[in-house]
Amino acid sequence: MRIAFVVDPLPSLKAYKDTSIALMRAAQAAGHAVWVVQQSAIHWSALHGVCAEAVHLEMLADDDEWFVEVDRHVVALRDFAAVLMRKDPPFDTEYVTSTWLLERAEAEGARVLNRPRALRDHSEKLAVAEFPQFAVPGVVARVPALIHAFIDLERDTIVKPLDGMGGTGVFRVRRDDPNRNVIVETLTHNGARTVIAQRYIPEIDDGDKRILIVGGEVVPYCLARIPKPGETRGNLAVGGRGVARELSARDRQIATTLAPVLAARGLFFIGLDVIGDWLTEINITSPTCIVEIAEQTGFDAAELFVTALERECAPAA
Repeated sequence: MRIAFVVDPLPSLKAYKDTSIALMRAAQAAGHAVWVVQQSAIHWSALHGVCAEAVHLEMLADDDEWFVEVDRHVVALRDFAAVLMRKDPPFDTEYVTSTWLLERAEAEGARVLNRPRALRDHSEKLAVAEFPQFAVPGVVARVPALIHAFIDLERDTIVKPLDGMGGTGVFRVRRDDPNRNVIVETLTHNGARTVIAQRYIPEIDDGDKRILIVGGEVVPYCLARIPKPGETRGNLAVGGRGVARELSARDRQIATTLAPVLAARGLFFIGLDVIGDWLTEINITSPTCIVEIAEQTGFDAAELFVTALERECAPAA
């Protein structure tokens, strides 16, 4: 198969830990051709439909020089066996525009994963509200008084923007925090921007667990991202330490409940965030942690991904 990966600029990817690169390497190892596309290159014309300049890569094992460019030309997205949308947030107007273009490509015959409509309709932070039996108590609002009322109720909270990633813009706010007014003012842009506030979960000290779902199948290991000393956030991007673990009974209950619901919407690759027994986020834009899990457990979720993709792309019997 020819597989197109929509990713961030290649020089920004760190091959020693990047999940997209792990997926590309696994795809090539399975005999498939790896192509990459930049979000900015996707375009539509009445004559050719949705196309993009695509770059054919030969994947290398070296983490410094990890690819060789083989070919480059404009391709109609419908001509790939699959188009994998792996562009990192921000989830801004350009990202939404990309989902519109990718949805048009679907109408022309492209197979896009995760599905563009599902990407557009699913808020990674707000999506937990659909599963109240698992969701950490929280409030989503832009009116500062509502955020403050929640902080007063819970006494210890996490407040963060709806469109961030990697721990950016995440604040721990206690009821007696002398900076709480300015934090809420800043995050909400004085009431002009909606944010989410959630109960602070002390079990964060034991890790913010990333649980992966691939093609409706739950990966049996998670990566617990443990905050460094003096830090509330466990994100690896801000210095968290990743420790792979087998799923707990609660982890598996959450994942197996959500997996068929989300898969039915065309969400092929999902990363759940669970702290203690609470579901805090449902990540679908560019889930990560495949490399760390493989290195520590030997379980190759990238290989699982490619096998599931082959199954997804197989002709109907």
